[in-house]
Amino acid sequence: MLAITQLKALPPELVDLEREASKQGFKFLGRLIEEWRTGSNRFNKPGERLLVALAAGNIVGIGGLNVDPYKPIGDTARLRRLYVASSFRRRGVGEALVYALLKEASGTFRVIRLSTDTEAAAAFYVRLGFSAIEDETATHIKFL
Repeated sequence: MLAITQLKALPPELVDLEREASKQGFKFLGRLIEEWRTGSNRFNKPGERLLVALAAGNIVGIGGLNVDPYKPIGDTARLRRLYVASSFRRRGVGEALVYALLKEASGTFRVIRLSTDTEAAAAFYVRLGFSAIEDETATHIKFL
């Protein structure tokens, strides 16, 4: 059974997920851990969230929602740092995280933007209702 919960502190076992992501060429979980450590991003501004997906008590996915740093005034959020462990992909974990983040966002934000650089992720977000956009700071957008 999958549980989605909000993080208020980074659990030590997140390093295992970061290590896997890094081996696959994804450096953004390392940035998440470093930004949390320095205090530059703790997903604690109004409307922001950092969620994890847990299966049998183990972290199998993570995703966050920040005020969009490229549109900091207003009602725009940025979905970021979404990663699902390889062994849990194609099992609804990423979808559950995104839908939980969108539900959380709906009380504060009207627009969700994100940036991805893989075709698989782009197709995933389109399947979840995001639209591809041509923008220097985002690849996809969704209006709530």
